[in-house]
This record gives sequence, C-alpha cells and structure tokens, in this order.
Amino acid sequence: LLLSQFDPDNTGYISTEKFRTLLQRHGSELDPHKLEVLLALADSNSEGRICYQDFVNLMSNKRSNSFRQAILQGNRRLCSKALLEETGLSLSQRLIRHVAYETLPREIDRKWYYDSYTCCPPPWFMITITIVAFFLYNGVVLDRFVLQVSHPLYLKNALLYHPQLRAQAWRYLTYIFMHAGIEHLGLNVVLQFLVGVPLEMVHGAARISFVYVAGVVAGSLAVSVADMRAPVVGSSGGVYALVSAHLANIVMNWSGMKCQFKLLRMAVALICMSFEFGRAVWLRFHPSAYPPCPHPSFMAHLGGVMVGITLGVIILRNYEQRLQDQTLWWIFLSIYVIFVLFAIFWNIFAYSLLDLKLPPPP
Repeated sequence: LLLSQFDPDNTGYISTEKFRTLLQRHGSELDPHKLEVLLALADSNSEGRICYQDFVNLMSNKRSNSFRQAILQGNRRLCSKALLEETGLSLSQRLIRHVAYETLPREIDRKWYYDSYTCCPPPWFMITITIVAFFLYNGVVLDRFVLQVSHPLYLKNALLYHPQLRAQAWRYLTYIFMHAGIEHLGLNVVLQFLVGVPLEMVHGAARISFVYVAGVVAGSLAVSVADMRAPVVGSSGGVYALVSAHLANIVMNWSGMKCQFKLLRMAVALICMSFEFGRAVWLRFHPSAYPPCPHPSFMAHLGGVMVGITLGVIILRNYEQRLQDQTLWWIFLSIYVIFVLFAIFWNIFAYSLLDLKLPPPP
C-alpha cells in the first residue's frame, strides 16, 4: 500500500529517491539486517528505480536472480559490519551464525541465512535417517546395533545389495541400513551429524536428501557395474556425496570461507574418509567368512564422491537459487540420469552376456 502511493501509475517501479524516503520514514519498523539489504538495493541500482517485486522478495524471504544481482552490486555496504561482529546474541543465535560461517562462503548469504532461518522445519531428514534408520532398525528389529561381516545374519537379510538379488530394486537403497562393523557405522553416523545436519539447516531437506539419495543409488549402481560379484552395505555412498560436496565447495570458495580452523577441519575430514575407504578396500580383498561370496565392495564410496563433486557442488554453491536456471545443474543431472539408465541396462543384459560366475544367493 505504501509503495503504491509512490507509484500511482502502477508501473511496478518507484524511484530510488522515493524509496530512500520510504525507508527513512519506516526503517525503525524493519529488522536491522533487512533494512541494511534494502539500503544496499537502493545504492546498487544504477537505473534510478526499484522494482516492487524485489521489495516483496526481500520482505517475504524470497530471492530472484535479478534481486541477487542487484544486492551483489551493493555488497560493499553489506560487508561494512560482518556478522561475526554482532554482540549480545543468544545461544541459538550464535549456533545459527556458526552454521552460516561453516557452510556459506559469502557474507551476504550468511547474513541472509541468519535473518531468515527459523528452524521450521528442523533438519529432520538427516536426524531421521541417522537415528531411525540406523539405531532403531538395527537395535530394535535386528536386536543388535551392527552386523559384523562374520555374523550369520549378515547376508541373510532383505536389505543389503547382493548381485544375485539385484532384481529386487529396493536393495539399491536399503543397503544403507546395514554396516560392516561398528567402526563403519560409527564413522558414518558422526559424519552425517557433523556435516549433514548443518548442510540441511542451510540448504533444506529437499536439496540435501536429493544429494544423499543420489549418492546412495550411484554407489550401489557403481558396484553393480564395476564390482559385479560383490555385495554392498553401509551409507557411505550418501555420506561421501555430502562430505565431498561440502569439501569441494570449501576449496572452490577458500578465500570466502571464514570458518575457524578450516585447514585443520579439511585435513581431519580427509583423513577420516581415507581411513574408512582404506578399510573398505582392505576388507574387500580380505578372505571372506562366507566363500565364495566376497566381502562388501568399496565402489559405493567412489560413486558417492562422484555425485558429491558434480551434483552436490552445484546444489551447495547456489544457496537459495533456482537450480532450474543453472546450466551446469542440467549438464550434471543429465550425466547422472544417463549413468543410471546405463547401469539399469547393464544389470539387465551384461551379467548374462559376460557369463559371470556369481556367488550363490544367501
């Protein structure tokens, strides 16, 4: 209503001078950070006018590409006071600020996230998949928190991927509920909580669950193509997709990332991932407790990494942006779909054409 008074002709624009007058008159009613962004919008506009829809986008916590570009021009003003300089914050506010600096490379995005995050909905996907899928299922249904590869029930369950049972499509996903040892389970749980939960807090359940599930599917399909005789268990495909996307995003935006001890954190993450991957490789070639069926494959880890540094990087790099407008997103999504289709046809025809001697069904 106020803007319409400054735009009697209903053009959808008002002059920047009138816009500043409006801000000076009603600025005390606005959140200080939003007022700061609005002033940057006014300062950055070289055409001398402000789009009404950009104002609506800001006040409703939505952004368009044009609005992002306009704010980008006013980034110098926004960076005059870093979010880290804010004082008198509550514990929850400090936590949100910490997540912003751990995850986002640009000060403008960190301020936007800090202003708009409401913890509604909470990061339910990573918490659910970790607590319910791992602990509840393994602890309650199987009466044990982890199945060792030497346990009699290791192969005799309806969850893990087995080459003889590859026609049962659910196994390409449900294998994440089983783990080959307590150290395998423990590392995946820790990484999902420490990396997955903050990423979901920033990027939302839809994007993070997509990266996670895409990594899981790519992991089992990679095993079915490159390690055709082996079973696979564990959530490493999804975990490695998230972690590798996050680490790649940090490397690509190294100067903008202001998280504490980022070099040490990257080194620790890489050491943990390398240790777990090395353990998986060693286990794969270790004599099996159930010959002729080998131990689980390590190819799921590599499938997850490939998803992370392609689809994952695009999703994490474009915070709150329309992925439909991103050319690289469509390129990597097309590559992923082609790989999935190739793997499906490979599973249908290649096993019979190659005349492989597969291990007997469990």
